[in-house]
Amino acid sequence: MSTDRLLAFAALSFLLIVIPGPSVLFVIGRALAQGRRAALTTVVGNTLGACLLVVAVAFGIGSVVERSVLVFTVLKLAGALYLVYLGVKAWRERGSLRAAFTGGEVAAHSGLRTFWEGFAVGVTNPKTIVFFAAVLPQFVDRDSGHVTVQMLVLGLVFNVIALASDSVWGLIASTARGWFARSPRRLSMVGGVGGLTMIGLGVTVAVTGRKD
Repeated sequence: MSTDRLLAFAALSFLLIVIPGPSVLFVIGRALAQGRRAALTTVVGNTLGACLLVVAVAFGIGSVVERSVLVFTVLKLAGALYLVYLGVKAWRERGSLRAAFTGGEVAAHSGLRTFWEGFAVGVTNPKTIVFFAAVLPQFVDRDSGHVTVQMLVLGLVFNVIALASDSVWGLIASTARGWFARSPRRLSMVGGVGGLTMIGLGVTVAVTGRKD
């Protein structure tokens, strides 16, 4: 796999990951309700859940997508539409981010329970599922062979970026809760920008990819 291909995938992954979605909101909520350690434990569980998705795609649906232009196109368009839907939903519900910053009353959970809750969110995150099923196969170089290995490598790149990004979100939330809580407008801005970015990503997915 070429360096350019890996860098392009990393850039697109980063764009998707930094958008506040289900996983990010869950990490933020844990950071505000239970502190830094709970947030980072949630991030680890979340990342392992996403790793399981990568394995499922690489050994299952990924190989089907790789061999069938029709399946690939249907998945790509469905994924693009869903990303646009998530973006519109995030824009319309941008004010609801405030709820994630007002969960301080929640009782602390055990570290194991926090981990498994993070894992559950990661393995069922619709944004990640759509990305792995519809976008990741586009960056596989079929002429180079070892398609499954390439998918696993790309998935590893995605999850390393996700681990770093989600950790930063958790650390920021645990140290800046007061600043955000004082301004609902700041919270709405985060959700609005994320929604618009997700819509743009969905359009990009729809108009790019394999032409064969």
